[in-house]
Amino acid sequence: MSSYWGEKIKISIFGESHGKGIGVVIDNLPAGEKIDMDRVLMHMARRAPGKDKTATPRLEKDIPSIMSGMLNNTTTGTPLCAVIENTNTKSGDYGNLLDKPRPGHGDYPGFVRYHGYNDIRGGGHFSGRLTAPLVFAGSICRQILYRRGIVISSHIASIGDIKDNMFDPINIPTALSHRLNTETFPLINKDKEGVMREYIDIARMKQDSVGGIIECCATGIEPGLGNPMFGGVENLISSIVFGIPAIKGIEFGTGFDLTKMYGSQANDPYTYDDKGNVITTSNNNGGILGGITTGMPILFRTAVKPTPSISSTQKTIDLSTKSNTELEIHGRHDPCIVPRATAVVESALALALINL
Repeated sequence: MSSYWGEKIKISIFGESHGKGIGVVIDNLPAGEKIDMDRVLMHMARRAPGKDKTATPRLEKDIPSIMSGMLNNTTTGTPLCAVIENTNTKSGDYGNLLDKPRPGHGDYPGFVRYHGYNDIRGGGHFSGRLTAPLVFAGSICRQILYRRGIVISSHIASIGDIKDNMFDPINIPTALSHRLNTETFPLINKDKEGVMREYIDIARMKQDSVGGIIECCATGIEPGLGNPMFGGVENLISSIVFGIPAIKGIEFGTGFDLTKMYGSQANDPYTYDDKGNVITTSNNNGGILGGITTGMPILFRTAVKPTPSISSTQKTIDLSTKSNTELEIHGRHDPCIVPRATAVVESALALALINL
C-alpha cells in the first residue's frame, strides 16, 4: 500500500488516525517560495475538529512540525516533510469494531484487503484524519499558485436539501473568494447558515448524520493547460478529489443538468472582451473543454455522503462467529463533515492545478 499522488509535484501521506502521528512528504516543490505559515494554519484550522457542534468533539491542534524542505519559511527545493502529532485519541472506543464492521465505512473491505491486520482505531489509514496533511500540502501549493494569479475558494452548496446561492460561473469576485477562505462555515448567502446548522443539529440529536455538496472554483487559470483523453484536467482533479474520504461524486460546470439541455443551450459561445481576450459568454463546461482549460473559471461540485459512523443501532455481521448482529458505535464523530471538508477540497484542487 502506498498513499502517494502526483507526477510533477508528488505527495505521500502516511499515518493512522490513532497512531503517534500523521504527515506528508511533498516532492519537487520549487525552491525559494516564501510561505506564510499563518495562512497555512488558518486553512488547517478550518478543517480541524473540536471547534463546532457540527463536528466531532475530538480536539486536535493540528500544528505541523516541519522536518525538512523549508528554512526561514522558504522552500529549499528538497522534499518537504511535515508531521502532525495525534494527541487526543480514545482507542478503546473502537474495540467492538474488530469483529463488527461499521455499515458504510471501509472496515469490512479493509479487513478483506489487509487480511485483518489493518489498524481499526479511529478508522486507521481510512480515517478523515488523514485529510489534515492533505490540507497542509494544499495550503503550501495554493500560496505558490496565488503568486501566479490563481485564486481558489469553495462554499457549502447544500446541506441535505437546503441550498446556498451558487457561484456566478462567469465572474467570481476575488473579494468573495477571500472571505470564504477565512470561514469555517463558508456560505455565499450567510442567511442560510442558521437553517443549515439547525438541520445538522437535528440529525445529531437523533444520533444520525447528514451530507451535502461543496462547490469549488479556481480563477486566474490560463487557457491551454491539460491534455485530451486520459490526461485531462477533469481527470486530474477527480483523481485527487476522490482520495478524500466520503466523496461519492463530482460534476464540472453545469454537470448532470447538461443532459436536460439542447446543444444550443449547453455550448459556451466565444467572444472577445474589451481587452482582446477570448472568453465565453456562459460557462456550462466549467472552464474545461477536451480536457484542456479554456481560461474561464474552473468550477465543480462534489458530493459528500453522510458520516457513516453514527450512534444509532445498525445491523451488521460478526466476523468471528460468522453471524448476523447489531452494532452500537462509540467514540466521537461528525454529524456532518461538509463544513470541514471545504478546506480539503480546495487543497485537493490546489495540488491538481500545481501539477498542470
